[in-house]
Amino acid sequence: MAVTGRRARSNRRRQDGFVFLVLVLTSFFIFFFSSNLQNFKNTGLTVFSVLRNGVSEVFSAASRVITMIGEQATLRKELADLSEQLTRYEQLERSVAEIRQENARLREQLGFSQSLQYEHIPARLSGRDPNNLFSAFIINKGTQAGVAEDMSVIAYQDGVQGLVGKVVHAGVFESFVMPLYDAKSFVASRFVQSRNEGIAEGQGAPGSAVLMRYIARQARNEINIGDMVVTSGMGGVYPAEINIGRVTWINFQQNELSMEVELTPIVNFSRLEYVFVINTRGEVDG
Repeated sequence: MAVTGRRARSNRRRQDGFVFLVLVLTSFFIFFFSSNLQNFKNTGLTVFSVLRNGVSEVFSAASRVITMIGEQATLRKELADLSEQLTRYEQLERSVAEIRQENARLREQLGFSQSLQYEHIPARLSGRDPNNLFSAFIINKGTQAGVAEDMSVIAYQDGVQGLVGKVVHAGVFESFVMPLYDAKSFVASRFVQSRNEGIAEGQGAPGSAVLMRYIARQARNEINIGDMVVTSGMGGVYPAEINIGRVTWINFQQNELSMEVELTPIVNFSRLEYVFVINTRGEVDG
């Protein structure tokens, strides 16, 4: 019994010691936690603040990127609209300039038309002979407007009137004109200065010279480079004193009874637009 009592007291002392140790440790942890609780709180707040600010910056940066992308798309659309508008303005400016030039040309043609002293029909080139029978071109006037075959055709360019050719076929609304340079074209002509006469013949190509033949050899010393040649009015097809061209080359052979010269036509056929169809019953002012 005595032994059992001693063991019981020994166990009680151990239990009391363990409880005491637990209470001491608990008190220590409570003291430690209470002394560092504020630090933990401050640390947590700092970490949370950093995380919050970081997330805010990320969302802010993403928002700015999205806004910039939207602004760039808007700017690109505005730039495209401005470029299209600029193109329209440039086209409008060119159209206005072209209209002004066209009006100037029409006023020039109108002034010349009013100076003509006999019946004439203004016309405009509308095409060329598809069969190429006469190197002909087509004008937009025909018998309905009074055009008839063998009527002379003249033009007014750079302040000077010149011979274009003659009508070889007159339709109701369109007509074919054989130009001066056609190989089948023959025009009775004379020099303005010396009044010597000859026949101007086409050479077949739009850019080729016109050859004036059958000039009396006695006229050799009376003809010079640059002299003007006009229609003589002989034959009744072309009125007199219509400019044909200027002398650019003179050919004289000792054993020939006549001489010939080359002429550069007054009319520039490569930019011919407007013409005047005239009949042979009157005279055209030079």
